[in-house]
Amino acid sequence: MNYTFASATILLVLITDPVGNIPIFANALKHVAPERRPWVILREILIAFVLLLTFMFVGERFLEVMNLSELALQIGGGVILFLIALRMVFPPPESVDPEQMQEPLIVPLAVPAIAGPSALATVLLLVSQQPEKRVEWIAALCVTMLVSTVVLVSAERIQRVIGTRLVVAVERLMGLVLVSVSIEMMLRGIKTFAQQLAQA
Repeated sequence: MNYTFASATILLVLITDPVGNIPIFANALKHVAPERRPWVILREILIAFVLLLTFMFVGERFLEVMNLSELALQIGGGVILFLIALRMVFPPPESVDPEQMQEPLIVPLAVPAIAGPSALATVLLLVSQQPEKRVEWIAALCVTMLVSTVVLVSAERIQRVIGTRLVVAVERLMGLVLVSVSIEMMLRGIKTFAQQLAQA
């Protein structure tokens, strides 16, 4: 499955789901002073960016160490994307932790809200399938993190302007698109596997 800079950027934006992360960040930062919230958001996005960038550079070695094929990664990544997309379309009931009164660090904002399993699997997939385009994938990741920064720093204003219902509607629309992407990934992986079996 060949990706371009544009399609990879769109895919990463859909997976990191900045609009869907607005309620998560709002809940996690409600006990943080309003003037400090933008800095916490920037810190968490930077941590997520470093983690995803690291996976881009050690992805191939990781596959070798774990003895995983690109085909397994493609099908597995499609399954993970499908599950994430289902959660976007049919979100589970929110669980509020009353003990979460401190400023969040890494968990749950950087990981797994931004750099979750699906995002990590996607950057691994991009690099393993088209390593010659690594610079484009890094640029796509940078654009994705920039979009997340703008959306999340402006989260309170966005919620006030468009309302919570529209935020939920946009997230579910993104989830529907991601369902299609994940199914396409799985179908291509299964097709490649069938071709390999036929040639064996």
